[in-house]
Amino acid sequence: MSHKKDKPKEKEVKTRKKDNPDPDPTGESRSHPGLQDPEDEGRDKLPSRYYEQELAKLQVELVRLQEWIKYKGLRVVVLFEGRDAAGKGGAIKRITESLNPRVCRVIALGVPTEKEKTQWYFQRYVPYLPAAGEMVLFDRSWYNRAGVERVMGFCTDAEYWDFLRSCPNFETMLIRSGTIMIKYWFSVSDKEQEKRFLQRIQDPTRRWKISPMDVESRTKWIEYSKAKDEMFAYTDTKQSPWFVVEADDKRRARLNCINHLLSMIPVEDVPREPIILPPLEKDKAYVRPPMTEQTFVPNKY
Repeated sequence: MSHKKDKPKEKEVKTRKKDNPDPDPTGESRSHPGLQDPEDEGRDKLPSRYYEQELAKLQVELVRLQEWIKYKGLRVVVLFEGRDAAGKGGAIKRITESLNPRVCRVIALGVPTEKEKTQWYFQRYVPYLPAAGEMVLFDRSWYNRAGVERVMGFCTDAEYWDFLRSCPNFETMLIRSGTIMIKYWFSVSDKEQEKRFLQRIQDPTRRWKISPMDVESRTKWIEYSKAKDEMFAYTDTKQSPWFVVEADDKRRARLNCINHLLSMIPVEDVPREPIILPPLEKDKAYVRPPMTEQTFVPNKY
C-alpha cells in the first residue's frame, strides 16, 4: 500500500519541476509567468474584450455539447475541487449560464445531516448522479472527506483511509456503467487566495462567500497541501485522472477549463427540425380585463 501511495507523489513532483523550476514550497503550484489575475495592475493581463469574445465562442460550443448529451443519452459527471477561493464557482457559473438547467445541473451540498452521517459515505451523493441525457457539475463532491474533513478533523482516521481505498473503486463502477467522469483541481497560490479573501471581506455583495471555516483554512495551508498530495496519490488513476487548472488568473482558468471540458467529449451536430413561428391567434370575442384591476410593480426606473 505504501508503494502505491508514494509512486504518484514522486510523479507529481517531477511534473511540477518540469513545468515550474521554482515551485511553491507550500505544496501548491504557482501560476506560470503571465498567468496572474488580470485585475492585478502591473501584471500581464488577458484583455477583457478578448476574454469575452473567447468565452462567447466556448459557450456556443457548450450548448452544442448539451444538445449532444441529451440526444445521445450520455451521463456526464464533472467534479470541481480546490482550495477556498480558487475559482471553482466562477468557472461553473460561466459553464452553466447559457445551458438548460434541466440538462446541466449544479450540485453544491451543505453540511451533512445527522441521518446522512450514519449512511454509507457515498450514499449521500448517489441520488444526484445524472440520468441519461444529463450533465451534473459538483461544486465540491465526495472528495470533501479527503480535504476539509481530514484537515479539520470531521472524520476519523479509519473513515479517511477507508475513503481513499474505496474511492477509486466507486469511480470505476461509475465509469464502467457508462458514466463519463471528469475531475478538475483548481490550483491557487497562497498570495492569490489571500487577495481574494480580502476582496470578499471588503465587498458586501461577496462577503457571503467567506465563512469562518475559510478563514481558519488559512492557518492550515500546509495541512491542506499534504491532504491534497495524499488524495492525488490514491485517486489520480488512469481511469479517472485529475486535471489541474492553474487558477491564479481567473479569466485564463475559466477559458482553459471550458476548452478542456469540450475536448473530453467528441460532439457532432444534432439533427433538428426547423422552427417556424405560427401566426398570432386572434379572437375578436376576447376582451382583456381592465388594467386597473391588476397590481403592477412600480416603475421606479
